[in-house]
Amino acid sequence: MPENKNHVQLQRSLGLYSALSLVIGTIIGSGIFFKQSSILANAHTTTMAIAAWVIGGIITLTSGLTIAEIGSLFPHTGGLYVYIEKIYGKFWGFLAGWVQIIVYGPALIASLGAYLAILIGAFFHFPRTWTPAIAIISILLISLFNLLSNRFGAALQIFTTLCKMVPIFLIIICGILFGDEHALGQVVSNGQASIGNFGVAVLATLFAYDGWILIANLGGEIKNPQKILPLAIILGTSFVLIVYVLLTVGIFKAMPANQITKLGENAAPYFAIKMFGSIGGKILNLGIIISIIGTINGKIMTFPRIMFAMARANELPFSKQLAWLHPRMFSPVVSVLTMFSFASILILFFNPDRLSEICIFSIYCFYLIAFFGLFKLRKQRKDLVVRPFKVPLYPLTPIIAILGAIFVMLSEIFSDLNGVLVSFVFILIGVPVYYWKVKK
Repeated sequence: MPENKNHVQLQRSLGLYSALSLVIGTIIGSGIFFKQSSILANAHTTTMAIAAWVIGGIITLTSGLTIAEIGSLFPHTGGLYVYIEKIYGKFWGFLAGWVQIIVYGPALIASLGAYLAILIGAFFHFPRTWTPAIAIISILLISLFNLLSNRFGAALQIFTTLCKMVPIFLIIICGILFGDEHALGQVVSNGQASIGNFGVAVLATLFAYDGWILIANLGGEIKNPQKILPLAIILGTSFVLIVYVLLTVGIFKAMPANQITKLGENAAPYFAIKMFGSIGGKILNLGIIISIIGTINGKIMTFPRIMFAMARANELPFSKQLAWLHPRMFSPVVSVLTMFSFASILILFFNPDRLSEICIFSIYCFYLIAFFGLFKLRKQRKDLVVRPFKVPLYPLTPIIAILGAIFVMLSEIFSDLNGVLVSFVFILIGVPVYYWKVKK
């Protein structure tokens, strides 16, 4: 099907390595370095903190396996938006896409850009007042890079993913081999163990694992997507789970639990300085900067594809422009620049961190109905004797994914009811937009 009047189409040029780097690179950002202390404080012991990372990883893996079967049936550009539309109809698909392109995607890009600017400013000793400008310039440069062929964005993703693994592997190896603490059994002196606090710890790990589904937005640009898309999701999430657990063990082996909670977000930098001196801190900071650049690149590669897919279906204002592809680079130029513009506005006038937190509830609403959708698809598509991919341990695997999504949503309701209500407002704003376009 032609993507615009010139019959220019997205190119299926992304192979397994590109897809894998996108899964790994969009998940691993800065959270694994800075969430250790808060997760340990809520888990109360190092053993339970490691368990929280494992449980969060299992929930993420079962979610990925569930989506992998759906994605293998509908390997198109747009990911979750397309899946929900195919299962439940255009209205629900539109709302799933709307939340991601109007608020969630731009907010994630903006918050990552702002945090990247803070780290760059600290690394090069720039004035703090330069932070918004550095954030916008950083996002602009990455966006411009993604106006080129998707092969360039994929190459940058592979490079940054390999670079970000250097400080991670250094922490794992040095911590496990040379640390003199016990990774298991340490107890945090402050605080009290409880099921509620452990739930908060698991919730924090789920946020650190978020981003695994974004590769699905590039379904129309992956070679042999029925095979590569499920494989990339499964291998990528499994790899991240192992890395997260090993890095956590490495930090716990190198530092006492009470010291980790006392240092807070500075625990990982302190570890690097302790192991490698002042140069170690700089290497870690540089590794985190590259890590965030890779995460932003992955999100700028993927979120505009949702906007492009919705525009191609003529579901958005200015759909003709948003669906335009560059005739030689085959990139959705207008959608990428529009996503950049939305993110820049959030950096200048709003708190993107808060907006991304608020939208977590709405995103998990659509995750949940997508997970339920697998059961519906199994009934609707009984004619498919041979499926491109079948989720293992069905129905247990999607049930675990569903329970994980419900857990996140209930946690958000109890901890941030106002944010949940605001999240519903963003969804409801999309309703008149949808019916206006349908009527028009």
